[in-house]
Amino acid sequence: MSAFHKLTTLDSRSQLYSFDSLKGKVVLVVNVASLCGFSHQYDDLEKLYQKYHSKGLEILAFPCNQFGGQEPEDADALERVIRDKFNCTFPIMRKCTVNGDDTNPVYIYLKSQKRGHLGFEGIRWNFEKFLIDKNGNVRHRYVSGVSPLQLQPVIESLLGEA
Repeated sequence: MSAFHKLTTLDSRSQLYSFDSLKGKVVLVVNVASLCGFSHQYDDLEKLYQKYHSKGLEILAFPCNQFGGQEPEDADALERVIRDKFNCTFPIMRKCTVNGDDTNPVYIYLKSQKRGHLGFEGIRWNFEKFLIDKNGNVRHRYVSGVSPLQLQPVIESLLGEA
């Protein structure tokens, strides 16, 4: 089992979410914030989810308030906003930090596997994306400005891998 598949976290309802359930799936992990200028990406994330979920894509949204205080809601309100305002159906994790002393272990792992621009390990802003292959390897990391729809060719390629 890969190190990625050994991870766990809490979902938006504080239930344990085991990454073991992601074996054999392509996974897109995104730190999200509903008041961010990039929040329009929720629409693109949902389009990807609707198009590729049945083919093996999972999207995990990690709400984060570290950048500009753009995700101030509590857990109940967060899920309502993401589900109702943005019409998203993919899994939402518990609000977390992605940098600093209280970094969610999932982000500690992801950042250790794929550094950002010029070798920077930290997350720079909301809507950074990590793409993980079916075997749990962190294959790509994308900055906030990269639209989720731009990832389609890479996702299709990873879904097609044996």
